[in-house]
Amino acid sequence: HGHSDRVMVMTYSEFGRRLKENASKGTDHGAAAPMFLAGANVISGLMGEHPSLSDLDDGDVKYHTDFRRVYAGVLSGWLGWDAAALVGRDFAPLDVVKG
Repeated sequence: HGHSDRVMVMTYSEFGRRLKENASKGTDHGAAAPMFLAGANVISGLMGEHPSLSDLDDGDVKYHTDFRRVYAGVLSGWLGWDAAALVGRDFAPLDVVKG
């Protein structure tokens, strides 16, 4: 329908998963989680670094990119809003939107 330039999808999980199996053969909530953006105007590729499976923080994968930087990038780059007013000035917008 020609709306690819008007639509962006962003998904985020509020919790990651620990690497080590727990007593019920599952995994507990962890610290780092994936975030996905999709759309014709999204800069493609992996943002940040690949997570290390050997350099952990008390059993949790360490995150490299704060989700608020991604939010700030979408707010300012896609919606044209003042991201600092919503997520704070400590989170510089990540460049996630084309042009």
